[in-house]
Amino acid sequence: MQGVLGAFAEIDATVEAIQDLRKKNFGDITVYTPTPRHELEDALDAPKSGVRRFTLIGGLLGVTFGYWVAIWISDYWPLVVGGKPVASWIPYTIIGFELMVLFGSLSTVFGMFALSRIPRLTMTVGYDPRFSHGDYGIWVVAGADRVAEATDVLRRHGALEVRNER
Repeated sequence: MQGVLGAFAEIDATVEAIQDLRKKNFGDITVYTPTPRHELEDALDAPKSGVRRFTLIGGLLGVTFGYWVAIWISDYWPLVVGGKPVASWIPYTIIGFELMVLFGSLSTVFGMFALSRIPRLTMTVGYDPRFSHGDYGIWVVAGADRVAEATDVLRRHGALEVRNER
């Protein structure tokens, strides 16, 4: 994968460079930042995370399992008291809720790791250690015919360094 890496010291210049790259129809843009910044998220206009689906499915499975296991235990070892039903859903709501929270949170963590591909066994293309210490980086995938255009955009917006990488 061939592309251009630009390093920026200012967040405003980084945001403007991202917006300009998007106007010029550069599709695959990766941003490296030392801290999460909403300005960069807005400029990238990234799609919503799929982790929400893991949470929903895990929560639904948890509440279903919580009710099922409580009702199964009540039917297996019935305690008939004063004509009350053996399997009543009201007291089992607590167990269902607790297992919903447990399964939902565990599936959220699993989904986060799965969708972000953690652990990464190879180093990410375009990453520079200084992006963890205060600078911002933009990695743009560009074919051989568009490398000069991407380099020009990054330099015009004040990149400290621009280099081609594979």
